[in-house]
Amino acid sequence: MEKIDVFAHVLLPNYYGKMLNIDSTIPDSYAFTNIETLKDIGVRRKLWNGKTKQIISYANINAEDYCDREESARLCREANEELINLVRENNDMFPYGIGMLPFNNVEESLHILDEIASSKELVGVQVFTRHLGKSIADKEYLPILKKCACLGLLVLLHPVFDSRKPDNNIVFSWEYELSQAMLDLVNADIFSKYPNIKIIVHHAGAMIPFFAGRIDNIMKDKKDEFKKFYVDTSILGNTKALELAVYYFGIDKVLYGTDAPFGIMPNGATKEIKSAIDELPFSNEDKEKIYSKNLLRLLEGGVMI
Repeated sequence: MEKIDVFAHVLLPNYYGKMLNIDSTIPDSYAFTNIETLKDIGVRRKLWNGKTKQIISYANINAEDYCDREESARLCREANEELINLVRENNDMFPYGIGMLPFNNVEESLHILDEIASSKELVGVQVFTRHLGKSIADKEYLPILKKCACLGLLVLLHPVFDSRKPDNNIVFSWEYELSQAMLDLVNADIFSKYPNIKIIVHHAGAMIPFFAGRIDNIMKDKKDEFKKFYVDTSILGNTKALELAVYYFGIDKVLYGTDAPFGIMPNGATKEIKSAIDELPFSNEDKEKIYSKNLLRLLEGGVMI
């Protein structure tokens, strides 16, 4: 059964080196930058199972947090080109990449989206729950989401910490941030405005499936909007939680994703997440949808991988 991981990460040397030149303290703030398999593709290939393919996106060291709008746009373009070259050189392992945008320069982001759409190697963009202190649903960013919908690009929603909160932690905070961002997007009527948008939410939709009853009773007019998101399987295993996510979003909205190489050292939780999917009480046909067919359908009906 073909397996395509929609949410896997890299931190490529040219881009990361430039970010370190701007701020040498980045490793002190982000311990994940020390993960060898995030940065060294040779080591990652040695640990690869030779079968599972990964759609790759950058780890969250974002130029917009360190640079002015012009430099941020330039660095994002260079990062995207570096990602394109990686895909070309490692297409057996990385069939596609997910581009980066400078959210402090919306005008240039729209141009970069055209560049991404014209690329054979990039199939979407990664966005975050908050950019520069604002929700992804902020009206300033709506032109970016609109263009993603018009171009048919995947929009991968990744969490970041809210700097206003004093108690951020990696266990629970990111799941709250994802849930809050989904609520913000629903309240911004994102699916009514851009019905073709394809937003893939990390970590199986976070808190949304578990609190479906609260959503149904408190947000009766908008409860069905939450089911228009796509979600991945990146929750480090947990078959019952995945089953709940599938029950809530529907079998056609769940995509195989592992967050590799994060979660379990040295190369991610691919084995654990695969086992959780395999143990689901579903048919092989449904599991095949999760592993690859749902993604292929999103990529305009099934591109060859």
